[in-house]
Amino acid sequence: MEDRIRIRSEEVLSDDWAVLKKTVLDYRRRDGRWETQIRQTYDRGDGAVILPFDPQRSTVLLVRQFRFPAYAVGHREPLIEACAGLLDENDPETAIRKEAEEELGYRLKDIERLFASFMSPGSVTERLWFFTARYSPADRISDGGGAPEEG
Repeated sequence: MEDRIRIRSEEVLSDDWAVLKKTVLDYRRRDGRWETQIRQTYDRGDGAVILPFDPQRSTVLLVRQFRFPAYAVGHREPLIEACAGLLDENDPETAIRKEAEEELGYRLKDIERLFASFMSPGSVTERLWFFTARYSPADRISDGGGAPEEG
């Protein structure tokens, strides 16, 4: 693929919580023609997500969170989603163990990595590592709810 891409320029448009870049590139198509493209990429780092399940009760653990991008397009309720978070310089399994304790209030054992995938590769650089784990009520260590500084 390297021989099909030539970066002409990169411009940082925003470097706040994440980095938004505008890139001008030449891309060689399958027919051999070169095409100039302009793309924006949003880089906020990689993340991990877990769906714990209790086989005895046939339940999973989810979180309810406010997400401004969803609000900005008209969704007025908190989202119900799987427990997830950024890696923050940890390996994926360490990061998701920490998130599960913070968000869910559970200390999970025997975490199983399922796969990794880019979630919106047309513009977002984030790769998510997907995990699952069994849990039971005995694994609860706190009320969860997230880190206090995250609201």
